[in-house]
Amino acid sequence: MLTKNELPACPVATMVELIGNKWKLLIIRNLLAKTSRFGELKNGIPGISQKVLTDNLRSLESDGLVARTAYPEVPPRVEYSLSELGNTLRPLFKSMEEWGNTYKDSLGAISEF
Repeated sequence: MLTKNELPACPVATMVELIGNKWKLLIIRNLLAKTSRFGELKNGIPGISQKVLTDNLRSLESDGLVARTAYPEVPPRVEYSLSELGNTLRPLFKSMEEWGNTYKDSLGAISEF
């Protein structure tokens, strides 16, 4: 986890630093819907490689946004979920979803002319 002094002074830049790549955004989107195992996340995010998913999950976990739960079973089972802090992103993602739908709708209105 980055320390407060290592983060950018600008709060928007801080957010971009933490979740600013497309893979992290899609991982969080999927975890907002439900707790998932690694394979479920990989299958739910087309185009993501195993290495990229692993690296981004580790980063999100290190930053305190994702919780990793390992169960002492054979074979081992690991589940990922949003942490309490990660769940605070829910309103932001809802706003992004609404904006994306509005944008798509506006493109449809433009193409009708």
